[in-house]
Amino acid sequence: MARLLAFVLVCAAFPFLAGCDLAIRSTLLFGERRPADELFEWRGRIAAGQHVEIKGVSGTITAAPSTSGFVEVTADRRGARNDPNEVRIALVEHPAGVTVCAVYPREGNACLPGEEGSLSARSNDVNVAFTVGVPAGVDFVARHVNGTVSASGLTGDVEARTVNGNIDVTAGGHARAVTVNGSISATLGGENWNREGFFETVNGSVTLTLPETADTDVSVRTANGSIRTDLPITDTDERRQRFEGRLGEGGGALRVRTVNGAVRLQAADQESVP
Repeated sequence: MARLLAFVLVCAAFPFLAGCDLAIRSTLLFGERRPADELFEWRGRIAAGQHVEIKGVSGTITAAPSTSGFVEVTADRRGARNDPNEVRIALVEHPAGVTVCAVYPREGNACLPGEEGSLSARSNDVNVAFTVGVPAGVDFVARHVNGTVSASGLTGDVEARTVNGNIDVTAGGHARAVTVNGSISATLGGENWNREGFFETVNGSVTLTLPETADTDVSVRTANGSIRTDLPITDTDERRQRFEGRLGEGGGALRVRTVNGAVRLQAADQESVP
């Protein structure tokens, strides 16, 4: 409340400041987005080849390499009308790794690995910002509903899903990114990448960056949008809103699907490939 009062007084003294009127009305209507009493923090070690999975409902999921050798997860819960302390952060350890969920106070919600369990936040305005440190050799999975997913600099397998939000990922291994309303940007490496990559959105563009020396078969589909590439793809079959070909020796499987959006395949700067 003190911060709100100070902001109102500043705007009253300097009414020419851009956005004051809109900001005041928004704050008065929805209140300040206050944090939970405690920041969730977890630090643990999981084996190479296992994965850390984050399951969110509303907010953001951001992952980057861990320099400590441990998986490091923080979850910052903030709400305006609703109490952020009522959103529980649950952690489940299992044979494939560890799953961390934002569990909202609704009957039937449960944190379980993979596609199991149920997480819903009907009429709850609490956002959760997950920040994840992923060690080398550990894979990363993000399952989200409303919000962006970002996983930069990761060298393992990456799977990212959201319904409403953009996805931006870097993967050295297999890569999968799926959204409904949002764009996808992905960087694949390393030099002779020949893994599987699947990227799908309904309303949004897809931009993929990978080395010219990668070995993969390419298949692109879009219903309403252009397809552009500056990669040395051979054996091409180009049709309306469809493109297929081979990069290098082939062997991998790169699939891109969008309904309303453009597709761009571009060459990576070798120094920037993980």
